Amino acid sequence: MFLPCFLYYLIFKYLPMGGIVISFKDYNLYKGILESKWVGFKYYEMFFKSPDFWILLRNTFLLGLYKLVFGFPAPILLALLLNEVKQALFKRFVQTVSYLPHFISNVVVAGMVIMFLSPSGGMVNKIIESLGFTPIHFMVNPELFRSIYVTSEIWQHVGWETIIYLAALTSIDPALYEAADIDGASRWNKLWNVTLPGIAPAIIILFILNVGRVLEIGFEKVFLLYNPATYSTADILSTYVYRTGLINGNFSYAAAIDMFTGVICLIFIYSANALSRRMSETSLW
Repeated sequence: MFLPCFLYYLIFKYLPMGGIVISFKDYNLYKGILESKWVGFKYYEMFFKSPDFWILLRNTFLLGLYKLVFGFPAPILLALLLNEVKQALFKRFVQTVSYLPHFISNVVVAGMVIMFLSPSGGMVNKIIESLGFTPIHFMVNPELFRSIYVTSEIWQHVGWETIIYLAALTSIDPALYEAADIDGASRWNKLWNVTLPGIAPAIIILFILNVGRVLEIGFEKVFLLYNPATYSTADILSTYVYRTGLINGNFSYAAAIDMFTGVICLIFIYSANALSRRMSETSLW
C-alpha cells in the first residue's frame, strides 16, 4: 500500500533533484547537462541583481502571507462551527457542499471566477449595477488580484481542510466536556479550554507545513487568473520561472530561481518548527 506513494515521491520529487545542477551551468539543450559549461553562481547573481527580483519576491510573499493569514484559520473556524451543530443531516449537508469545490479543476474554478466577475455580464457586476453603481473591471485591476485569488482559494479548499480538524475533534475525550458541564462551563469556556487545546497539535503541525509553503504559491490558478495588466501584483516566482524557462528557453536561469525558492521555503519551515518546539511540545522533528 505504501509502494505507490513511495514511487510517486521518488520519481517526481527526488529523482528530478539531479537537474538542479543546470542552475550552475550554462545549459545547452543539444550538449546536455554533462557537456554544458560550468558557470557557478552566475545565474543566481543575475537574478539577485535583476530589477524584477524584489517585485517577484514581494508579490510571492504577500500572496502567500495573505493566504496563510486568511486561509489558514478558515477551516478551523468551520470545523468548530460544525462541531456545535447537533442536527446530523444538516451537518453532513454542509460538509458535503463545502468540500466539493476541492475536486473542481483549477481551470474550471478560474473560469468561474472570470465569468462571475465579468464587467459585461458577470453576476457580481449585475448586483453592483442593480444597486446603482458602475461595474468594476475586477480582472484588470492589480489592486484587487490578491483579494480575488485568496478568496477563491478559501472557497475551493476550506471544506477539504476542515476534514482534518473534524477528525482531530473526534479524538477529544467526551469526559472532558462532561466535567466542564459539571463545573458550569459555558459553551465558550468549553470551546476555549477543551476543544482548542484538544486540536492544538493538529493546528501547530499544519501551521508549520503552511509556513513552509508560503512562497510555493500554486502556479496554475495564478497563471489562469493573471494578465499583463495585473503583473505588478500578480506576477510571482513560479509564473516568472515558467516564462523564463519554458517560453524563453533560459533553463539555467529558471532553475536558479526555482532553487532559490526552495531554499527560502526550507528556511521558513525550519524556523517555524524551531519556534513551535520552543513554545510547545509539538513539532515535525
